[in-house]
Amino acid sequence: MMPDPSTVFAPASAIAPDGYAFPPGGMPDPSADPVGTAVFTPSYAVLPADTQRDIVSSMLPGWIGHRAWILARPMTGFAETFAQYAVELKPGGGSATPEPDPSAQAALFVAKGMARLVIGAETHMLTPGSFAYLPPGAPWEIWNDGEALCGFHWIRKRFIPGMEPTPPAPFVVHERDVPRTGMPGAEDSWATQRFFDPMDLGYDFHITIVNLQPGGRIPFAETHVMEHGLYVLQGTGRYLLNTDWVDVGPGDFMWLRAFCPQACIATGDQTFRYMLYKDVNRHPALSLGAL
Repeated sequence: MMPDPSTVFAPASAIAPDGYAFPPGGMPDPSADPVGTAVFTPSYAVLPADTQRDIVSSMLPGWIGHRAWILARPMTGFAETFAQYAVELKPGGGSATPEPDPSAQAALFVAKGMARLVIGAETHMLTPGSFAYLPPGAPWEIWNDGEALCGFHWIRKRFIPGMEPTPPAPFVVHERDVPRTGMPGAEDSWATQRFFDPMDLGYDFHITIVNLQPGGRIPFAETHVMEHGLYVLQGTGRYLLNTDWVDVGPGDFMWLRAFCPQACIATGDQTFRYMLYKDVNRHPALSLGAL
């Protein structure tokens, strides 16, 4: 028998037992100083984990036993290509109709608990570290059949056809099975796990886990057309955002518009890991109405 999805959400740690950060929910002490480290500028935003509380979560049509933190959405004059959520499911929670936009594709990454993902006639049991790509138009649903809370990250983007009008096929993989590729000249300190084949132009966005060992760094200020959503999964770092150095840690989210200069240095004593979104492999639209 399915657990009752009406049970109350319990406050959680920002770090799941498996080592992947997720919004903590709950509420801080009422006497806490409201001045925090959240930043919103014309070129970037930082939403620390401490801002991802109960009162800023959302409910979504077509879902039950859930709540969602919407961390990024298209905005005029800011990031324009994607939306990013963190969704928490109570036991029995989920949706048979999760996606309202038939042109939207999705990437899912499980941070805590277990989820049953159904794609057409196929069923996949997702555990912390599982990743799924869902092309536009693919029938999918997701449910928490377990007895503990499930938390997953969900990135949505409208598909832009390339030379082939048909989008890529869905797939499911675990991040432990995705090899770490060392960056040239920094193989021992900076490596990426690429969920999409970077040479496959069928994809119009990439999701990557970036791994920086303590002291490792991006040694120049990247300045490029791709927009970014970065969710810190583990560890700490100092991140250059435009002209500002910002200290970030588990559960912090960064949102970068196109051409925002960026670099980072891993601090602390464990690997600094973050999940990175970027739009790729398509010509820029020559008018805003064509986006």
